[in-house]
This record gives sequence, structure tokens and C-alpha cells, in this order.
Amino acid sequence: MFIRQYLIPRLLQYFLVIFLGITLVFFIPRLAPTNPVERTIAEVRSRGTYLDPAHIQAMVDSLTEMYGLSGSWWQQYKDFWARLLQGDFGPSFFQFPTPVIDLIKTALPWTVGLLFTTTVLSWLIGNVIGGMAGYAHNRRWSKLLDALAMFIRPIPYYVFALSLLIIFGYVYRKFPIAGGRSIGSTPSFSLAYIRDILRHAFLPALSMVVLGAASWFQTSRLLVQNVKSEDFVQYAELGGITERKIMFRYVIRNAMLPQITNLALSLGQILSGALITEIVFSYPGVGHLLFSAITTGDYNLIMGIITLSIVAITTLVLLVDLIYPLFDPRIRFK
Repeated sequence: MFIRQYLIPRLLQYFLVIFLGITLVFFIPRLAPTNPVERTIAEVRSRGTYLDPAHIQAMVDSLTEMYGLSGSWWQQYKDFWARLLQGDFGPSFFQFPTPVIDLIKTALPWTVGLLFTTTVLSWLIGNVIGGMAGYAHNRRWSKLLDALAMFIRPIPYYVFALSLLIIFGYVYRKFPIAGGRSIGSTPSFSLAYIRDILRHAFLPALSMVVLGAASWFQTSRLLVQNVKSEDFVQYAELGGITERKIMFRYVIRNAMLPQITNLALSLGQILSGALITEIVFSYPGVGHLLFSAITTGDYNLIMGIITLSIVAITTLVLLVDLIYPLFDPRIRFK
């Protein structure tokens, strides 16, 4: 019963979403006005190199073939899926002949290390403090925290990030202003190298944790307030159950259900959600790589990053759907 009514429909939905998402990722860059072949020819001409029309046409034909852009869109689409099923996204257009997968492997640890940590930290901090503040919403400290969150949350991320960069990078010079590590440093497991990475990651991590925690705080506070007004909470109070047990076991636990789904979506978006952070702080992650790919019209690199993001989001949502019955008994007994 569980497999037929719960597992199979979600698996079908999982593969359908991935297929449609990757199909859109293939066609959308090709509708953009940027043509990587024409851009390469323009760069060659901008250097003052003279090329007669025959040489230009030969170069166009060669680049089109190398980039996998020859033939109709349908032929390119079939070739794309054939390569994709083998884990091959092709070469990067503007870092040719470096394979796209190698570029992603180089940038991915920086993004995952920064955004995974900050997303989980902001989720934990925001939900724990927000849950306690929502349960004690009439207390003075709860109102003060809510006012602080209301002040912080509307601040545009790039404004907040630039403010931290100016204050702690230029004025007080406490932390580096760019990069993921010091220039010339050699990767190792030494304490000095780890400290160097943490110093470079501190400002981008702080900017994301503060704004993220403020958002999770307000959502959690409202959810807990709504759950606290339910009849079963009043019955628990009349039954003599301790306030601590009511707050953590009954109120906050029920309010956390939608937050678990939101956490899965947030974790899935770390591959493409690092764009502004990595541009502001010049952090060498996937977001910065995606920005470079978009500005240069690197179809293969765009498709590689977005494809991984689609798979990550849908996989995490599927996992949450499968483990959700552990958190919500109503699904188990349905």
C-alpha cells in the first residue's frame, strides 16, 4: 500500500521534474542573444588580427563543431542527453578545452562548504530562538527580538554584505575582502591553512547567517504562535504537563514540519543561490562560475551547473517526502 500509493507516485514525479527541468535548461540558453561562436570571433578581431572571409567561415565551422553546436537543435538535444547519461557536460566554451565537470569539481567544495554550513546554522538558530520567542510572544525579550528581526530582514542582501565588507574589510581591516584563501597558499590539513580559509569565509558566512536566521526566526515565531493557540495545547496545560514539555514536544515540534520542507529546498538551491554572495566577496564557488558562464554565453557550463542544481533540489525534496512520515504521524496512519 505504501509503495503503490506513496512511493511510486513520488518517484515518477521526481524523474519527470528532472527531465522537464533539464530540457528547459538545454533550450533556454539557446534562446539568449549571446552566441559563443560569434563572441569568440569578435574577441579575435578585437586584437587587431586580420581574417579574410574564408578564414572566418572556417573558424566558425570549427568552433561550432568543437562546441557541439552543429546540426539542428533536435540533434544537439539528443547528443546532449547521450553525453549527460555518461556524466559528460562537454568542454567549457571559454576555458576550452577544460571539461565542464572539472570546473564544477573545483568550485563545488567552496560553495558547499560555505552555503551548506551557513544554511544549516541559520536554520537551527532561527528556528530554535524563533520557536522559544513564539511560545513566549508576550515577553519583552521576544518582542525585542522580533523588532530586531523586522529591522534586519528587509535589508537587501547586497547592501548588508557590502556594509560588512566595507566595515570589516576596508575600515577596520579585520578580514580579507576577496577570495577563498590567501594568494600563493598551498592546500593542506594544517591549522594555518584552515584558519586562512575560515578568515576568508567569515564575512560571507556572517552575512548569510544573520539575514537567514532573521527570516527563519520570524517564520518560526508565527508558526509557533499559531500552534500554541490550538485546543490540544490548552488540554495539555489543563492536564498538568510541564511547560517545557509542551513547548518542545508539542508546540515547536508541530510548527517545525513546514520548516523541514523549506530547509530541503534551501539546501538544494545552494548551487545556484550563491550568486550574489560569491560576486560581492569574490568567493571562488559555483555562483561565481555561473555568473562568468552567463556573461560569456558558455552554454555547456550553464547547463552543467543548473542541471546539478535541479537534481539536488528534486533529490532533497524526494528525501524529505520519504522521511516526512517519521516527523508527521498523520501521514503514516493515512
